Amino acid sequence: MSTTVLDYRELKDLQPAYGLWKLYAPEEAPYRFCAQSPAEAREWQARTREALARAVGFQSLPAADLAPTKIEEVDRGDYVREKILLRTSRDSLMPVYVLIPKHGEKPFPVVIAFHGHGYGVKDIVGLWEDGQERSTPDGYHKDFAVALCRRGFAVAAPEISCFGERQTDFSYLNTAIGQDVPTTCTHTAMLAFHLGGSVVGLRVHDSKRLVDYLESRGDVDVARLGAMGISGGGLHTFFSACLDERIRACVISGYYSTFRDSILAMSHCACNFVPGLHQFGEMYDLVGLIAPRPLLVEAGDHDPIFPFEAVKKSVARARAVYRVFGAPDQLETDYFEGRHQISGRRAYDFLMEKLRDSSLRSE
Repeated sequence: MSTTVLDYRELKDLQPAYGLWKLYAPEEAPYRFCAQSPAEAREWQARTREALARAVGFQSLPAADLAPTKIEEVDRGDYVREKILLRTSRDSLMPVYVLIPKHGEKPFPVVIAFHGHGYGVKDIVGLWEDGQERSTPDGYHKDFAVALCRRGFAVAAPEISCFGERQTDFSYLNTAIGQDVPTTCTHTAMLAFHLGGSVVGLRVHDSKRLVDYLESRGDVDVARLGAMGISGGGLHTFFSACLDERIRACVISGYYSTFRDSILAMSHCACNFVPGLHQFGEMYDLVGLIAPRPLLVEAGDHDPIFPFEAVKKSVARARAVYRVFGAPDQLETDYFEGRHQISGRRAYDFLMEKLRDSSLRSE
C-alpha cells in the first residue's frame, strides 16, 4: 500500500464550513422577495411576516400585565429622564429609560433607541457604567438617545436582554458551575436555540411590549413612532421593524449589510443568529418587510465588521425592493468616514421629517 503526502492547506473539504457554504443559496430561498407589483409585495409581506415570527420564536410568551413601575426620575435641565420597570412576560422584567423633553408640544413623536454591545442601556442615555452622570458623549454609541431627545423626541431606551441589568448571573441554577461559563449572550442564545427560538425573538417580543406600554402614555404619540439602533441595536431595529408595523420609520446604523459578508463571514455574538433564517434569503429580501416605510442606513466606510462595499451592494438591492412598492425615495443612506459608530449627521433630521408627516397616521 502506497502512502501519499497531502498538502492539507489545499484540502478545503476538510473544513466543515466550506461544505456548508455550498448550501448557501439565498436566490433559491422560499421566502425571498420576488414580487413584481405592489399587490404581490403586500401578499408576500403577509405570509413572510408570519413565517419570520415563527422562525425567530418566542412571539407568544406567557402573558402578564405590564405593571409599569417608575423607579427613578432625574431632571437633566432640558429633559427629564425616567426609569421604568416593565413586565414583558410572566417571567421577564425589562428596565426602560424614558427621556421626555421639557419644551415642545405634547404628545411628542417617540423613538425607541436600541443600544448595541457594551455595558448596556446606560451607554446611550448619558450614564457611565457605575451610574454616574456624564455631559460628554462617549464611545461608539455617542449618547444617541440623549441626542434624539434634544431634537424634540420622546425617547424610550430599553435594557436589551443579556446586557446591563439583564445579564445572567447563573445564581438561579442553584449549583456551582465555576468560572468557565459562556457570556450571557451566548448562554441565552444556546438555550433559546435548544427551545426552538432565538435571542432575536426574545428581543422583538420585548420591543412589542414596550410599544404596548408607550401606547398607554398620554405624553407620546405612537402614531409617530420611530426606532433607531446601532450594531446589535441595529439588528434589534431591523427585526423589530420587520415584525411590528407600528414602527413607522427607522434608522439602522452599523448593521445593515448582507448576512454572507458580515454576520456569517466572521466571529459574531451568538445573539445575532436565527436557526433557519436561510429560508428568507438575504437582508435585502427581508427589507421588503419594512418597505415602504422610511428607512435610513448609516454606515462607516472603515467599519471592520459590516464591510462598506457589502453595505452599498445590499442597499442597491434594497432600493430595488422599495421601487416595487413605488417608494424608492423612502430609502436613504448616510455613508460617512469612520469606523463602527453612530453618525447622526442625517438620522435625527430624517426621523423628525418622516415622523412629523401627518400622512403617516393614515397609511
